[in-house]
Amino acid sequence: MLYHVPALLEESINGLNLKPDGIYVDVTFGGGGHSMEILRHLKKGRLIAFDQDEDALRNAPDDRRFTFLCQNFRFLKNNLRFLGIESVDGIIADLGVSFHQFDEPERGFMFRQDAPLDMRMNKKGTVTAASLIRTLDEESLARLFYDYGELVNSRKIARDLVAARNLKPITHVSDIVNAIGRLAPPRQENKFYAKVFQALRIAVNHEIDYLKEMLEQALDVLNKNGRLVVITYHSLEDRVVKNFMRTGNFEGEEQKDFYGNLITPFRMINRKGIVPDKHEISVNKRSRSARLRIAEKI
Repeated sequence: MLYHVPALLEESINGLNLKPDGIYVDVTFGGGGHSMEILRHLKKGRLIAFDQDEDALRNAPDDRRFTFLCQNFRFLKNNLRFLGIESVDGIIADLGVSFHQFDEPERGFMFRQDAPLDMRMNKKGTVTAASLIRTLDEESLARLFYDYGELVNSRKIARDLVAARNLKPITHVSDIVNAIGRLAPPRQENKFYAKVFQALRIAVNHEIDYLKEMLEQALDVLNKNGRLVVITYHSLEDRVVKNFMRTGNFEGEEQKDFYGNLITPFRMINRKGIVPDKHEISVNKRSRSARLRIAEKI
């Protein structure tokens, strides 16, 4: 059951520069769209797929070339070693939330449907959006919404949430909407709530921290000329990926040699991020925020 329509599928698969006998890793298996396409290009090759959401297992193909690991991609290197794999020819990551996760109201990822404030990508995790709102102090909540949602009125959001939770527990989507609804700019309510929920989701799942861990490990396990292909969906994760691919660090700090050449572990295949064309967006509206970056290990 394919439950995710991959964004930029052709462009990302081409970016991997697949070899029929190569070893590849899909660190965000999800609905399996990218993995299925990779398998079509392999003969004696091998594909390892990661996904921390146990629901993804139902999409795993019965293929001797394929191995599924129900793990967060932050454990990339250790799991490959456990399988006896020291290096690979390509790694692909399609970041963000799968359609399946968005479309299950009980997962609490969407602000348009009232549901418990969960937002865990790994159902075995102990921290939920509700528990964060219940336990974090006002300053920490404000920092969360500013850092992960880029919301300029983060302090007001935190203040109103704390005031609301003092009256009754904030456990459902509707509780957030009722608590901070007055702060949503007119005619921009959807964008406002999307940023609020993005911030909570990132915090619940440690998305930025774990992304950085995965990227550093990807650099370690990629063969020379191996490809790193990453699809991002918001500016925070895209900035992390772009900086790392360009400079080898997350701050984007350039280091140059004696001759003024940039010292970097990667060669950028596309200088600018690749975005979906109008046709793809028309048939897959959820792809509109996707941005693809490709780099080759030097």
